[in-house]
Order: sequence, then C-alpha cells, then structure tokens
Amino acid sequence: MRSRWLKYYQWESRLHSDRVLNNYSEYLPLLQEAVKKLDEWRNRYGDDLSDTLPVHLEHRVIETTLSKLREKLNNNYPFHHPQYAGQMLKPPHPAAWLAYSLAMTINPNNHALDGGPPTSEMEKEVINQLAEMIGYDSNHLGHLTSGGTVANLEALFIAREIHPEKAIAASSNAHYTHSRMSRLLRAEYIEIPVDRNGFPDLNFIKNHAHKIGTLVVTMGTTGLGIVEPLDDLLNIANHFGFRVHADAAYGGFFKLIAGELPSQKHWNKLNRCDSVVIDPHKHGLQPYGCGSVFYRDASIGKYFKHDSPYTYFTSNDLHLGEISIECSRAGASAAALWTTLRLLPLTSEGLGSVIRKTRGAATKFAELVSRQPGWQLCNTPDLDIVGYFKEPKIKSLQELNRLSRRIFESGMRDIESGFHLSLFTIEADYFAQNFPDYIVDEKQAVVLRSVFMKEEHEPFVEELFRRISSACIG
Repeated sequence: MRSRWLKYYQWESRLHSDRVLNNYSEYLPLLQEAVKKLDEWRNRYGDDLSDTLPVHLEHRVIETTLSKLREKLNNNYPFHHPQYAGQMLKPPHPAAWLAYSLAMTINPNNHALDGGPPTSEMEKEVINQLAEMIGYDSNHLGHLTSGGTVANLEALFIAREIHPEKAIAASSNAHYTHSRMSRLLRAEYIEIPVDRNGFPDLNFIKNHAHKIGTLVVTMGTTGLGIVEPLDDLLNIANHFGFRVHADAAYGGFFKLIAGELPSQKHWNKLNRCDSVVIDPHKHGLQPYGCGSVFYRDASIGKYFKHDSPYTYFTSNDLHLGEISIECSRAGASAAALWTTLRLLPLTSEGLGSVIRKTRGAATKFAELVSRQPGWQLCNTPDLDIVGYFKEPKIKSLQELNRLSRRIFESGMRDIESGFHLSLFTIEADYFAQNFPDYIVDEKQAVVLRSVFMKEEHEPFVEELFRRISSACIG
C-alpha cells in the first residue's frame, strides 16, 4: 500500500520526461544489475568471507531495521515535490543517486590516488570541466570538497596565508560561514554594509581598502539570490591591490546561462577571481555533500605542502590530498558527479537546460506576485529565489510579520493542497528604504521566501501561487 505521502504528493502533468517524481523504485533494477556486475570483479579476489565475521547480520534483521528507517523517513517534508519551495533542498538526479550507491559498495577515499584510483581520475576530469565553465586556463588548481563550508574555509585559509596581516571582507548579505570561518582562522573580518538593492557599499570598500587582503563576492546570496556586482568590485580590487574570492556555492552553475541573465557582465568576469567556490550538491543535482573549490593560479598549492609517512607512495602524480585541507573524502561523490555530467554536460543545452527552467519558474512566480493586488515583491529575481509578502490591512511591521508567519504555518497543515515556503528576515531600516509607508514597530520585517531550484517548479508555479493566495482568504 502506498504511503499517504506519495498518494497526496503525486502530481502527474507536464513534468520533464527524463525525471520521475516519486517512483525511485523503478531505478532499482539498474542498480541491481550494476551491483551484480561489480560483484563479479569482487569475486575475482576469492570467496566472500563476510558471513564468517561478527558484523554479519541476517537478511531479515537488516530488512526489519530498514523498514523502521523507512517509517522515520516518511516524516520528511516533500523535498521532491514542486509544492516544496522552502529551502535549498531537493533529491539528487537519479543517475547521481545510482552512481553514488554503486561506488559506495567499494567506499573509495579520494585523499590519495591509491585510495580510489578510478574515482580520483573521475574527480580530476570533472574538476577540469568545472574550471573550464568558470573560464580558468590549464594553470588552475581545484578539487571536490564535502561541501561549500569547507570549500570556503579552504579559500579563506589561502587568503589568510597570502595576506596574514590583512582582513577578509564580505557584504552583510554574504553567508555567515565567512565571518565564522574568519574567526576560526583568527583573521580580521570586515562586514560591508549594503545599499537598498542589496549590493555592497562601494565607497565603504574604497575607504577600507588599505585593510583588506581578500574581498568575498557572493554570486548568488542564499537569502534572495542576489548576484553582487563582480565587475565593479574587480575594478576596485585591481586599483587597490587586494584579492577577490567568489562565493558561487549557490549560483555557480548559472554561469551556463549567463547570456540570459541581467547579471551577465558579472558572470563573464568570474575567471578573473583568484578563487571560486561552487556546490554541485545544489544546482549540480548531486547528493550531499559535494562542494568544490578552485584557484586561478596553481602556485598556491605550496600552502598545502605536507608529508605523510604512509599515504603518497603508489604514484608520482599529485595526490588530491596534497592540495586540500580535508583528508578523507568520499570517492563516491566524484563518481556521482562524473556520471551526471556524462548525461548532462556543462553546456547551455545540457545542465543549463535545467538551470534555465529553475530561473524560469522564479521569474514566472515573480510576475504572478507583482500582478496580484495586495502582494509585493521584495526583489526581482537574479537567479531562482523570490522574496515577497502579502500586504496586511494595517501597514506596520508587526502586522506584516504576523501575517507572514500565519501564511507560512498554514501551508504545512494540509498535505493535499499545502505548500512549503521559508521565512526571511530583513532589518527594519533596510526594509523601510524600499517600503517607506510601513510603520516600523519591530526590529525586523518577516517576509515569505521561495526557492525554485527544481525544474518541476516551472509548470507548477501557478498552482503554487493559487494555494498560497487561498491561504490568505479570511
């Protein structure tokens, strides 16, 4: 019997023909056949001795435990369904899931080449493809990481090593990981105020340029998806002589459709950044965690130099652990990304076709909001995140916040016709610059936020907005 989750979250019309919304079980025969073939390789090394070991469990015991796990997983929000437009969450591409599962039966470690020779080669291959997408030449250095936080930590580590006496600077819209990682690295951190458009204050940067060693530019903030003005910031950096690190963890794959974006000129300068972070586990359709970090100049590898008495002996080639802060890393992540990019290459027609649909969903939703009386947009989406709110009867922050929370909570009450959004807080002074007719009786304004990072969102946005609007009646 199908769970009520699958029953109510099934939505059958106009989905991409290559994607199956609910029935991951349809892919199991592919995985089963692949595992069977891989078992033939395993069996070349002799009989399987696992059933003689204390860790061996009977099949029925594992089955019972998995059944309990499945029941617990039913309590997740419907990340797979287009009615979920809350946080940056979605299932991986089926090909990535299959590849990751297959590789994990071996469990390769991409720290040293002998920990996973095939998956290390796959990692090098996908890193070269990603570097080419950025626009770096062959002198680049890069690798996969366990996520964007570690990738940014590593980039900021290099920033501190190059300019140990200078500060790391980022806008107030930057991800909180930068201030936290700067504290961890014992590096001075400068927070740059933003203007009414959410862009860094250029005059503030110029006035503090003598203190800055590396400026972080966010190419797609995690709040509202704002693409900061990289072109302008690079010109300032060149004039004053500080480095630029691009945090494109969320937005990086939008480089594939840069020519269709209002921020095109900034994406075209991505290759001038000293370092870049991109998260394949976001728009790259990968399982968590899969991040990546790149450096324009491979000579920064000297800052990672170390030795190991037992690790780096099977190859004279550069081991991935020799250019990384992290040690053990899942080779399965490289296998999953390699497989996905074989099917959806890093082109406008490949993975870019998916990115185009996510942004199309956001712009379509923004148009619906802007045309509906009594609704307001907080931003015209650069990428695929929209901030918006329903106007309360009394225009005060207190009433606005109360109404936003009520809409947010109401969407999760009804499985059959519900919706999942997120809330976004905006400092009262900043909100008042854009909406001066509101009484400022709270420290922050609370608005609604929708992340349209699934291609399934595009044909569903009208239904989603209808459900959200219906929640406001009465």
